[in-house]
Amino acid sequence: MNTIDDARFWDRIARKYAADPIKDLSGYERSVARIQSYLVPTDSVFELGCGTGTTALKLAPLITHIVATDISREMITIAGEKATGADCSNADFTVATGNRLPSADGAFDAAIALNVLHLLPDRGKVLAEVRRILRPGGLFISKTPCLDEMSIFIRLAIPIARTLGKAPRVETFSAQTLEAEIAAAGFTIVEAARHGSKRKDPRIFIVASNSA
Repeated sequence: MNTIDDARFWDRIARKYAADPIKDLSGYERSVARIQSYLVPTDSVFELGCGTGTTALKLAPLITHIVATDISREMITIAGEKATGADCSNADFTVATGNRLPSADGAFDAAIALNVLHLLPDRGKVLAEVRRILRPGGLFISKTPCLDEMSIFIRLAIPIARTLGKAPRVETFSAQTLEAEIAAAGFTIVEAARHGSKRKDPRIFIVASNSA
């Protein structure tokens, strides 16, 4: 899949995605609470891969402004509908790819990427863009499924599902690899944690500071 194909995949499933319940809701809520603990009311925040805007709309009341992006136009449409329904005026939703973020250098105090880094083929370029839009000392907060930690059956099933058009492109790497990539991009790791409710959680939650 290329970027256009990825966008079409997410466009096609967007309404179903919006209707599906969050898997491991308690784990998600722990992650959101931890993100909130790092933010202050004067913050401007950027979100990469916002989906239908669930997290952005949870954070918006606590900060000055949030810009949330996704490659899927349909996901952004749904997010806008949810923002209107919530009477949220300080969240802007827009279509964008991670390789070219629609923001000026140093424009944000924090950037968030939840469940998206494993979908990106060139994480180094995306991490450089995230660092560019963060002020010195700004925070990059991510939560990422690491397929290296999942069962062999899942890893074997994904390529088959992709061939059938039932799954997006997914990259396989470990939490250790991801931490090293974030550090190599110029960030300093502040926190690495697991928030899942099950004994084994393959989703690594990382907070990193822009060292610039």
